[in-house]
Order: sequence, then C-alpha cells, then structure tokens
Amino acid sequence: MGAARGRGIVTVVDNAIYVEGRRVASPEKFDQTFEALRDLGGMAWLGLREPSAAELGVVAAELSLHDLAVEDALKGQQRSKLETFGDTMSIVVRSARYHDDTETVEFSDVHVFVGAAYVVTVCQAMSPDLAVVRRRMEGLPSLLAMGPLAILYGILDEIVDGYLPVVAGLENDIDEIEDQIFGERGSVSLSQRIYELHREVIGFQRAVHPLAAVLQDLSKGPARQGADVELTRRLRDVHDHILRVDDRIDGFRSLLDNALRAHSTIVAQEQTEASFAQNEEIKRISAWAAILFAPSLVGTTYGMNFHHIPELSWIWGYPFALSLMAALSVGLFVVFKRLRWL
Repeated sequence: MGAARGRGIVTVVDNAIYVEGRRVASPEKFDQTFEALRDLGGMAWLGLREPSAAELGVVAAELSLHDLAVEDALKGQQRSKLETFGDTMSIVVRSARYHDDTETVEFSDVHVFVGAAYVVTVCQAMSPDLAVVRRRMEGLPSLLAMGPLAILYGILDEIVDGYLPVVAGLENDIDEIEDQIFGERGSVSLSQRIYELHREVIGFQRAVHPLAAVLQDLSKGPARQGADVELTRRLRDVHDHILRVDDRIDGFRSLLDNALRAHSTIVAQEQTEASFAQNEEIKRISAWAAILFAPSLVGTTYGMNFHHIPELSWIWGYPFALSLMAALSVGLFVVFKRLRWL
C-alpha cells in the first residue's frame, strides 16, 4: 500500500480507520485517511517504514506533530523516552533482535505518535514487524475499541516480548563462556569474546532500562487520558515484564564482570607459572655452565705458554690438575643441588 521508495521499500505499511474496534476503511493516501477520519469518526492507525522527510512532513502538518518529535523520528538512534506535546504523546522504543551466528544484538527505533483519535508508527528498519501487532489487535476488537492507548499497549507488548529471545541468546553465550574459562584458560580469543559480549549486554541495557521508566509513566493509573482500568492493568503487566528483563541484564553484567576477573586471574596465574618455569630453566642452565666452567678454568690455566709454571715439571702435576677439575665440578654440583638449582 502506498508509494514505494526508490530502493524498493514500501513506506506505508498499512493505513486503516477503526470504529468501535473494527476496521471500516483502508485509505490508500494520506489525505484520504484524514478525510475518512473526519467523516467516519473512530481512530486512524497509520504505519510508516523509513519515510522520507517530505512524507513524514505531510503527516506532521495534518496532525500538528511537534517539530522536535518529527526530527527524532527522521534521525533515529534515540533512547527510549516518552514526551508530551499538547494532546499528542511521542514515544520512542528500541526493538532488539539477537543474531546467534555473530553473537550480536541488532537494534532499531520505533517511533509512536499517539493522539486523541490517531496513532502513527514510524519504523526505521524491517524489524519489528508491527503487522503482527495489527493482526492481533484486529482479532481483539473489544481491546482495540479502547482507543489509541490500546494500540500503544499492543506495540509495547510486542517489542518487550521480542526482548525475551535476546535474553535467551545472551544467557546461552554466557553459559558457554563460563564453561570455556577453565577449559581454554588463557585463550586470547576467549578474552575478546567476553569483552564483545559485555559490549552487547551494555547496548541491550541502554535500550531496555529507559523503557521501564516510560512504561511506569504510562501505567500510573486510569486517570491518564481516561484510560480503561483493564488497559492500565495490561500496561502494568508489560511494565513488570520489562523490569524482569532489566534485572536479568543486570545479572548478565555481573556474570560477565566475574567471568572477566576470573579469566584475568587465570591469565595472570599462567604468566606467573611460565615465568617460574623459565627461571627454573635459567637456574639449571647457569648451574651446569658453572660446573663446566670450573675444569675449563683449570685447563686453560695450565694451557698457558709460560715457562715458569712449577707444576709442569712435577710428576704429580697431571693427576693434580685432573683431581682439581673433578673436585671443583663435584663441589659445585653439590652446592647447586642443595640450592635446588639442579
């Protein structure tokens, strides 16, 4: 539905008018949507994906959306937040999807504009698929009849449920790391994996943690924008879910911090053991060098070409030199053995 962008991505995902929770019209153009909304009443739900500034500008002009909120929707890469501009709420939510092959988490922004009689969703990527939310909400007309806030609940519930596979993926990676710590010991690749996973967990927490405050604000009570009591309960349930996810992420960070410390300790221990082994090897080499040097010293002394060396004419000179070499070598061997250099 709607015109396609140059690169083939459809900007308008879906466009519908709902009266008492049931779809009564599916306009093909923006201006038809607003005309039908004025004629039929009810509420409009307009879904956009990666709209251009001109396309979003048409919607913003018709619905009097605030410039700052529109700018955030076009820019993307925003933290989850809730802002109120007159009668319109602007909500930014970050969806997450886990890629097991690369052990990374992919984030995308979802901007939701909620007014008294309309909801406009702006997605900056192919994920999440809000068509799933629309189908589920259309299957529950009594819930959809509660108004724009019910649509917002459906979107938030879908995004928060999408966090659970991310939690499961990260938890599985952390379990693998804990198994590898004492297996691979000082592996450089393991250390790098811990750092990279820690970075993904921090990024995930930055997406989840602010959303808890948004949901807390939305679920304060039925007094907010005349929300139905049942709808308020549902928002509180989503708030409870996001708090549990946030707690799990805190636990992940603690586990990774402990894993990094344990791995660093093992690396330091291995370096110490390697240094100790190297020192022992140097001691053995030095000891044997000293033992071999002793007879060489005696031999080179008597090998000098001097005429006045008394022992050269002594009958016991040769046995004496050999005995001296042996005595020095044995003496040094005993000394180094007692010092445990050998």
